[in-house]
Amino acid sequence: MRKYTTLILFISTISFAQQSGYWDNQRATSKEISLSAGKRTLIKSEDLPIGTTEFVYRITLLNDSQKLSSSLVSILKAIPDPTGVSQGAAGAVFLTSSISGSDKCTYALFSTAEGANVYLKEANVDLACLVQKEKVTKEAKLIAIKNSKCLDNIPYLWFGFESQNWVMNQKIILEIVPWVDYVASRGWNSEAKNNIISFAKKLPVTTNLKNKEAFYANFLELVSSKYTTTEFNNLVPIEKNRDVELFTEESLKKSGEVNVFYDTFRENSYKEFNKGNYQEAIKILQVDIFNKNRSTYNDYGILGDYYLFSKQFTKAEETYNKGLQLQPSEIDFYLNLANVYLFTDRISEAKELHKKYKHESLFTGNTWLKQVQIDFKEFEKHGLPTDNFKKILRVFD
Repeated sequence: MRKYTTLILFISTISFAQQSGYWDNQRATSKEISLSAGKRTLIKSEDLPIGTTEFVYRITLLNDSQKLSSSLVSILKAIPDPTGVSQGAAGAVFLTSSISGSDKCTYALFSTAEGANVYLKEANVDLACLVQKEKVTKEAKLIAIKNSKCLDNIPYLWFGFESQNWVMNQKIILEIVPWVDYVASRGWNSEAKNNIISFAKKLPVTTNLKNKEAFYANFLELVSSKYTTTEFNNLVPIEKNRDVELFTEESLKKSGEVNVFYDTFRENSYKEFNKGNYQEAIKILQVDIFNKNRSTYNDYGILGDYYLFSKQFTKAEETYNKGLQLQPSEIDFYLNLANVYLFTDRISEAKELHKKYKHESLFTGNTWLKQVQIDFKEFEKHGLPTDNFKKILRVFD
């Protein structure tokens, strides 16, 4: 039984290693060039895929009649992950060519075209990430990008070669195979994450948040779990706006501040109302509060007011009544209804409500009469008819 357990553990370990990433043979580089004696040349790699954390390269110098016995890609199929290369696991020894010629070269590795071109013109390696000054006939190495700031987050590699032959041309074969880590391939490196956090900080809702850091962390987690960096950046504006709104609400739910998010819509609606844009104020409340089932009884009072000031008296009355059903003890709705009756020539009904509640105080702290006086001034300012105001005020004499 112990033997079977050991075998299962070994297989599980290999499977886990294989699941962490893959050798990307689709974007491997395999180039063969002929280089004249004493000359220099450059070879640019294929693009390194997002998530490349290591790469293996092999350089082989061959005589004209020689051929490689096996490609680097075929060799790496037998090695589950880069640790097999760096630790000398079975198969890693075959990374170097089984054959090579007597030709020799030196080389340097660059992360920028600028550094590579300086090398090509002047043999200057000051901008190189790696320099092989010793003459070689073959070479194979594993490079971990995390260990080299020079190679961090670059799209291409440039290899510069200089022939050390005195007379004869030489054939150089360069092979590069990137290792792509599944997690890193989503593209969420430090720079990409900071970009999302900076984006989140500019959202209007963050102004009033108490726990901003929790919101930013939640927002980043939601974006990065649903999209790769490329997918998120390629969203068209309408798609991105939709998702940003969803991510914002979900982030606020997790941090316990979701009401702050909806308060921004209420504030925007109120700003439009103060500008005289009644329909826009109504639309914001309907679309962003009521349609999302986030309305409170107080929202019915506000929406009813917007209908009232825009002279949509029937809708105002319907809205106030709905609010009253939600909160029957809220006498402010009775004052609102009294105002509707005032503007729809139901003076007797309006007077009945004023007589019934004239000694009450409202949630604002104002007495019923004080609030009536404030409301009448607002109605006059917004162009509502004032003909029946005196009839109502007589109730308080």
